[in-house]
Amino acid sequence: TEEEKEKKKKKKKGGGGGEEVEEEEPDESMLDWWSKYFASIETMKEQLRQQEAAAAEAEEKEEMEIAEGFKGQAKNKEKSKAPKDDKKKKQQPAPELPEKKNKQKIDELKVFNKELEAEFDNFEDWLHTFNLLRGKIGDNDDNATEEERIVGRFKGSMCVYKVPLPDDITKEAGYDPTFGMFQGIPSNDPINVLVRVYIVRATDLHPADINGKADPYIAIKLGKTDIKDKENYISKQLNPVFGKSFDIEATFPMESMLTVAVYDWDLVGTDDLIGETKIDLENRYYSKHRATCGVSQTYSIHGYNIWRDPMKPSQILSKLCKEGKVDGPHFGPGGRVKVANRVFTGPTEIEDENGQKKQTDEHLALTVLRHWEDIPRAGCKLVPEHVETRPLLNPDKPGIEQ
Repeated sequence: TEEEKEKKKKKKKGGGGGEEVEEEEPDESMLDWWSKYFASIETMKEQLRQQEAAAAEAEEKEEMEIAEGFKGQAKNKEKSKAPKDDKKKKQQPAPELPEKKNKQKIDELKVFNKELEAEFDNFEDWLHTFNLLRGKIGDNDDNATEEERIVGRFKGSMCVYKVPLPDDITKEAGYDPTFGMFQGIPSNDPINVLVRVYIVRATDLHPADINGKADPYIAIKLGKTDIKDKENYISKQLNPVFGKSFDIEATFPMESMLTVAVYDWDLVGTDDLIGETKIDLENRYYSKHRATCGVSQTYSIHGYNIWRDPMKPSQILSKLCKEGKVDGPHFGPGGRVKVANRVFTGPTEIEDENGQKKQTDEHLALTVLRHWEDIPRAGCKLVPEHVETRPLLNPDKPGIEQ
């Protein structure tokens, strides 16, 4: 699985001759977020290629076996075939090795080729959304779509359980469930948040002009904020690289539906909508998967890979342990940390810009966060540092990606 690959990469990074890696390091000042992004995309393509190659090989093997079955000499053939297979397997990884080494230099992030929601059960781990619809009055409302009848959304969770409660529930809840299953739920007061939207690029946009191209620009809407980045449209391009970030202040629960749209700039007349995608920020904010700022693979305090979350790994870990009523974290000597009944190990030194080393628990805390799903009862997979890919849809062409 990909996780195992990650772990192997980790080991390679951590272990091995320190000096060798030193020589290979590229100049830090030359690297930026984009280096990281493109390295990740290469890895993703490589994985796809390997999967396709493996599938093709399996198919080939199957066809050969069928053919041999007909000849009725399966056994002899199998014997002579085995070494060939071995060779194939041995030959394949060889050319990859130098490439792998180069890749190790740049930290990577996860590129999801789908929406984040699809990967994390819609972020409905405890908050479910129910549409509130207006009733139908008269015949003309019969044709009204459900979208048009929505007057609001109810978000919540319902739980039905038997009294007296079975013992296993008490164990699973980690607290006294006679006071109800929903404890530790955030208060209902409005909260102010700063939303930062990074738009990397768009691919295969639907042509909007006669010349078979488009002049795309970004439009973002959240609550009362409406940003149209018209002056930065990209001329005649169906695969524009935007590379932009937008900061918006918002208040939950009133303003939680973020719309990111791509419009086609026109000199005359109105600009046409190519497609848009809507993201429920509130679900992400309240999800146990912690979809506010992805957890990166390593902790750095300078350079292209600097830690972006306002909270440090140790602060995040303490908060998760406290909220989940998990024992820990207990940092011990020798680069060990104990959380619940699990012990994790990791490096304990960090270098600042001037190469000065100092002791830190952050790497250890990050190791736990990256394996938070292994923690009994309270654990779940935390959202990694990532780029997600979302389909752009147009209400005039329902169900067709733009």
